[in-house]
Amino acid sequence: MEVREITDKKTWETFVLSQDKKTFLHSWNWGEFNSALSNKIWRLGIYSSVSSPQELIGVVLVIKISARRGTFLFVPQGPIGQSTDILESLTDYLKKLAEEEACDFIRISPALDNNEENQNLFKKLGFRRAPIHMHAELMWILDVRPSEEQLLKAMRKNTRYSVKKAEKEGVEIRQSFNPDDVLRFNRIYKETAERHKFTPYSLDYLQKEFDTFVNDNQISIFLARYKNEIIAGAIIVFYNGVGFYHHGATSSKYARIPASQLLQWEVIKEAKRRGCKLYNFWGIVEGSPPAGGHPWAGLSLFKKGFGGFSKEYLHAQDLPIKPRYWLNFIVEKTRKAKRHL
Repeated sequence: MEVREITDKKTWETFVLSQDKKTFLHSWNWGEFNSALSNKIWRLGIYSSVSSPQELIGVVLVIKISARRGTFLFVPQGPIGQSTDILESLTDYLKKLAEEEACDFIRISPALDNNEENQNLFKKLGFRRAPIHMHAELMWILDVRPSEEQLLKAMRKNTRYSVKKAEKEGVEIRQSFNPDDVLRFNRIYKETAERHKFTPYSLDYLQKEFDTFVNDNQISIFLARYKNEIIAGAIIVFYNGVGFYHHGATSSKYARIPASQLLQWEVIKEAKRRGCKLYNFWGIVEGSPPAGGHPWAGLSLFKKGFGGFSKEYLHAQDLPIKPRYWLNFIVEKTRKAKRHL
């Protein structure tokens, strides 16, 4: 197998969109977004040396992450390909690249099922379990192909009631492609972060993500308005037949008004209009509240209320390159414990 860079958007997107793995984290635009954040990226193609001309059998987006705790190469929900055999060739290539880029380690968040076979696949190549996750690994997914009536019927009773109540209370949901609405979303997003004690993405991050995807009609902002005030919002990415709930926010004002439930229902209906097969609510935790006191317990219960099923990916895998990796390991392990994740 041969690994070489891909510089053509059409070649990249044609391959990714032909694959079963549904992830916008390997879209061309996710690479463009990371470039806008001043991260160095590589779009690599894995080609079979058996056929002539060589056949593209896998792709991988690689992002160089530089932080005070260490510098590493990161692969988000990849590689994308037809066979797990590509991992060995890819690892050899990434080792050389990591050395050239003075990286301390390689981190891969695989788009692979969390099972013993895939765990052993990485162990044989020298990988170890990362101290943290980089993206959601246990996701809640809804098949949106049934009729609206069937989807409503499959909801938890309380969720269905909340959708109807928000409608009766006069909550209005607006879908926006206006970059100015990123700022409006950010106001309640910061409030949500303070209330739930998590570190929010910066306004610059949200703005650049929106600006990158909006030109291809792959992103929308949904805002819930009540009494002329925005009290809930979501940023949704649409890619490869799936809607992804990537960012969400709620205001503590008018807490009795279930605006978030109606907002999600409108997003689901938009996903159907776009011809999506699935709606990915993104990360959840196992069980239901109190779920060991996990900070995502309530949010997980909220997502499950719409019906659906869970999908678990293999945990992020690290390949240490330099001794400095262990400093990063300790820092991340400590932060995870402090955040009760």
